[in-house]
Amino acid sequence: MKIVALFPEYVEGEENQILNTKKAIGLNSFLEEKGHELVILTDGETDLDKHLADMDIVISAPFYPAYMTRERLEKAPNLKLAITAGVGSDHVDLKAASERNVGVVEVTGSNTVSVAEHAVMDLLILLRNYEEGHRQSVEGEWNLSKVGNHAHELQNKTIGIFGFGRIGQLVAERLAPFNIKIQHYDPINQKDNENSKFVNFDELVSTSDAITIHAPLTPDTDNLFDYDVLSRMKVGSYLVNTARGKIVNTNDLVELLNAKHIQGYAGDVWYPQPAPADHPWRTMPRNAMTVHYSGMTLEAQQRIEEGTKDILNRFFNNEPFQDKDVIVDGGQITSASYKSK
Repeated sequence: MKIVALFPEYVEGEENQILNTKKAIGLNSFLEEKGHELVILTDGETDLDKHLADMDIVISAPFYPAYMTRERLEKAPNLKLAITAGVGSDHVDLKAASERNVGVVEVTGSNTVSVAEHAVMDLLILLRNYEEGHRQSVEGEWNLSKVGNHAHELQNKTIGIFGFGRIGQLVAERLAPFNIKIQHYDPINQKDNENSKFVNFDELVSTSDAITIHAPLTPDTDNLFDYDVLSRMKVGSYLVNTARGKIVNTNDLVELLNAKHIQGYAGDVWYPQPAPADHPWRTMPRNAMTVHYSGMTLEAQQRIEEGTKDILNRFFNNEPFQDKDVIVDGGQITSASYKSK
């Protein structure tokens, strides 16, 4: 079989990284031993299109996605499986994949701890106004009033979690010792737990001092945080997004940051990805953005390698995938997270 994988370019000296074109999460020897052809790409547009006609499997990561649109799927008659080397398969047109009986499987749980830790870090960075303090330190400035004017403790704040699946629950667990009020909204998980109270969406938006997003990108969440929703957040509140960039409307966020309605924004997800050099989020005020790497810790990469190989082994041996990993199977979108609500 022909397997096409899209990975970031290998950088000399970055030997610990395994999710790149050189190490390819160990797939080179793994697939060669099984008699399969592996084609490794770095360009998810032009290069990918050259292989659509005869590829059997496509592999890519959420932070470096191969966008499998309906048009591309229609040009890939042999495609049987799209594997997400990580968590989050919105780069695949799931409806089109189900119609063409293309399976979509991901490595569920591989980076949940990494992303949860990153979100907690982002919350602290925003509330403590770290970005301004760091800017002063590298630019030779020393203005304590300017940095202290928007520095807050996390204690006694109300933190809202949008999306209370694996990552959202891990975030709540890690925030609990800070002596704060934690609340969440999730259309599927509408129960309180020991760390967080379920509230409706409007209450989450209007009463949280900071909101952190941990939901998949679906037709229901696409651009959900637009001007209407963002303007209903508390004046001076904060927003963290380590889920998907397209959940937040790009230009509406910039407008409300400029108006100082939202005090700060942090995250690592963009749309599209990789983000162009002139993406407005690169230069908007009071942002603590990074490239998409919250789920790329070395520990997460190891789990991604193991999980991807497990998925491939099951496919080659005609064995069922683990239920938790399946997004599309048998011509149906089976994951509750990706079904429209």
